Amino acid sequence: MPGFQIEETIIAGYAAFSKQCGLYVDPGAIAAHADEIASLKLKATKTGVTFSVSKPITEELVEKLAISSRRKKGF
Repeated sequence: MPGFQIEETIIAGYAAFSKQCGLYVDPGAIAAHADEIASLKLKATKTGVTFSVSKPITEELVEKLAISSRRKKGF
């Protein structure tokens, strides 16, 4: 899965499928932003948020999740 890393640590990953895309981050980042994810009516798992072209994830939420994931991993 493609992603972004700092040193040897993966901060976030992403994937595209036929009907949806996913952003995968540290579980603590998902938990910290669960209310915002739910308010946008996006589907979340323990480590990721799935979204579609017709219902995209906001740039603001991507930034929050990436920063939170980075901090949870000590960067």
